Amino acid sequence: MSLPTQARVVIIGGGVIGCSVAYHLSKQGWTDVVLLERKQLTSGTTWHAAGLIAQLRATRNMTRLAKYSQELYGALEAETGVATGFRRCGSITVALTDERREEILRQASMARAFGVEVEEISPDEVADRYPHLNIDGVTAGVWLPRDGQGDPANIALALARGARQMGAQVAERTKVTGVARDGRRVTGVDWVGEDGSSGHTACDHVVNCAGMWGHQVGRMLGTNVPLHACEHFYIVTESIPGLTSLPVLRVPDECAYYKEDAGKILLGAFEPQAKPWAMDGIPDSFEFDQLPEDFDHFEPILEAAVNRMPMLAEAGIHTFFNGPESFTPDDAYHLGLAPEMDNVWVAAGFNSIGIQSAGGAGMALAQWMDAGEKPFDLGDVDISRMQPFQGNRHYLFERSKETLGLLYADHFPYRQKAKARGIRRSPFHHHLQERGAVFGELAGWERANWFARAGQARAYDYSWQRQNWFANAAAEHRAVRENVGLYDMSSFGKIRVEGPEAEAFLNHVGGGDVSGPVGKITYTQFLNPAGGIEADVTVTRLSETAYLVVTPAATRLADQTWLARHRGDFRVTLTDMTAAEGVLAVMGPMSRALLERVSPNDFTNAANPFGTAQEIELGMGLARAHRVSYVGELGWEIYVSADMAGHAFETLWDAGQELNLTLCGLHMMDSCRMEKGFRHFGHDITCEDHVLEAGLGFAVKTEKPGFIGRDAVLRKRETGLQNRLVQFRLTDPEPMLYHAEPILRDGAVVGHLTSGAYGHHLGAAMGMGYVPCAGESAAQVLASTYEIEVAGVRVRAEASLAPFYDPKGTRLRG
Repeated sequence: MSLPTQARVVIIGGGVIGCSVAYHLSKQGWTDVVLLERKQLTSGTTWHAAGLIAQLRATRNMTRLAKYSQELYGALEAETGVATGFRRCGSITVALTDERREEILRQASMARAFGVEVEEISPDEVADRYPHLNIDGVTAGVWLPRDGQGDPANIALALARGARQMGAQVAERTKVTGVARDGRRVTGVDWVGEDGSSGHTACDHVVNCAGMWGHQVGRMLGTNVPLHACEHFYIVTESIPGLTSLPVLRVPDECAYYKEDAGKILLGAFEPQAKPWAMDGIPDSFEFDQLPEDFDHFEPILEAAVNRMPMLAEAGIHTFFNGPESFTPDDAYHLGLAPEMDNVWVAAGFNSIGIQSAGGAGMALAQWMDAGEKPFDLGDVDISRMQPFQGNRHYLFERSKETLGLLYADHFPYRQKAKARGIRRSPFHHHLQERGAVFGELAGWERANWFARAGQARAYDYSWQRQNWFANAAAEHRAVRENVGLYDMSSFGKIRVEGPEAEAFLNHVGGGDVSGPVGKITYTQFLNPAGGIEADVTVTRLSETAYLVVTPAATRLADQTWLARHRGDFRVTLTDMTAAEGVLAVMGPMSRALLERVSPNDFTNAANPFGTAQEIELGMGLARAHRVSYVGELGWEIYVSADMAGHAFETLWDAGQELNLTLCGLHMMDSCRMEKGFRHFGHDITCEDHVLEAGLGFAVKTEKPGFIGRDAVLRKRETGLQNRLVQFRLTDPEPMLYHAEPILRDGAVVGHLTSGAYGHHLGAAMGMGYVPCAGESAAQVLASTYEIEVAGVRVRAEASLAPFYDPKGTRLRG
């Protein structure tokens, strides 16, 4: 076998994802692209995929990528001569419960916001479009006319041929057996062919597109790629006489999907309890393999399907198929530059949506690799969201039992994973648990989201309406607004930046000015060259040479990686200190009175104004009090070393009894921050949202030279804003807002909510979202009439650019 000794990139894995990456890199002009496939192209999971190609995904950019895939597959045959089998047959999703009806109607509203053609249809209209369906129990349907289906293997082969036509080399039966490394870079890969040949190809980049092998290939490359294979079942009937072309049908309440192809019906399932596969590793001989049938496991799905589509009772089963697919801990695929290395990229773990995602994912990754920057926000799938512990094989085995089934489970707001829990706990966990905490999970952290009353079930009762904890969160919200609340913020990331050039370094990567005395707290953003927001943090000066950067829990690794990649020649070290300190937030008008009961230190405005930190005595121990707030009230975040955390909690709790101190959860924090208009990173602000359009210009100090993004900020100030982040409050107190609901300005859809929550103090659901405003003043933007569409119903909303609650921030500084 003849393979080059040098390549710009080596792609590992020849499924549809690897072929797409090779195609799109070649399209970017990369001429020395090498794809290595251990067996035959498509022989892992691509060959047995169902080939459903939908447009609508959970976020705007994921929908954008899915729509791109469709457009690409429709044009590939003309370009390559390989038929992809793509056709737009449309799709129908039906609901069998009132809750699912609410979900699909909200999805239809979201589709309109994302520019996807959609129509809500009645049960009778469902029957008209799918005459073989038993519509007993159907409460509603949604019709997406531009959804489609295709031939998975041929789509991959067309992409591979297209890559070859542009100069890429695709080698089958060539296994990567090892890599050479130099620090944080892979310098080349070792390979061996089935014909006995072997060699080494030096390269500038490596892309892990190894699918269900992605975890072990990731380890070989020095990276963490958390995913696990699960068994996935479907049946294909014998030919059914008279069966004509039908849309794709999804009945998620029965865990089933239906696809007509060549006069047969394919019935597939995403059952609630999945079967993880290959816990001890995938057999080396695996190629176009099927797994053993398990009819008992599939029988409940088939039984419901026969009732739902009676013609299946008469149709013989031609194929009972069981094949493996890879699933990730959060049901989102992995894309991007691996945090552990500087030239290892990942596109793997596609959770049964690999065909519909491959085109867009390959395009986005190729643009990212070519430019060295993300082409748009990819936070939903960025591999840097994964925590190091999530590569643990036992964890992946347990979590994957659940994630497959969650694809068709009700996608309720605030839904928590049930499997693989309890891994990361704060030092206060048992104190909160003893007092009624109901925990949610984020990045592995168990976090108290709300507190149950005596006798109340300590569990979520999910709904699209007010959930069972609504009144609990309202009471906690009131406590923070009117008295004093205590909640655990230990999960937030803490990165120590230390060294003789720490100040200069942080002033280079952040838009704010961190210069100043010890104890100063700076709210700032890490910007990219376009002025987009890569991180939203506070920076506390601990000493002349040391700072503490506090980040959201989910982005600690991504934010530390951003710092590391921009460190350059600055003499600084970066250390993750998250687990070293517990953090208790003491918030509310009586927070000062509480702290004065447990510490002799001075908490007055003169000694400890807003935006400063001080070392304090707390009970019989020591702590550090940061006067900041994410809820818009007077308050402090109390940082205490893990060994003294228990004592700190007990001291505050005991002293707080006379003040009626209330334990609070993070649902309260979210509703309070929404009233105050505080942004949430990953939702309201992302790498493609300009810091000025996000309304955060006050945190950027352009008089400071040389920071990343400064030129883009100055340009935007000259050219004017194209969008503004606007806050909304519904005039009707009943509807609930979560995210992605369409924003209508003077009757026309102009955007969608980036986040939503109920404002308990203000008495209505609230949200934020970007509104186009080119050439308009703030007054002109606010002069319009606004509505928010909730499950197909338009609800009048007030709009504001200033916070609805305490717009001048006097309570923070009280």
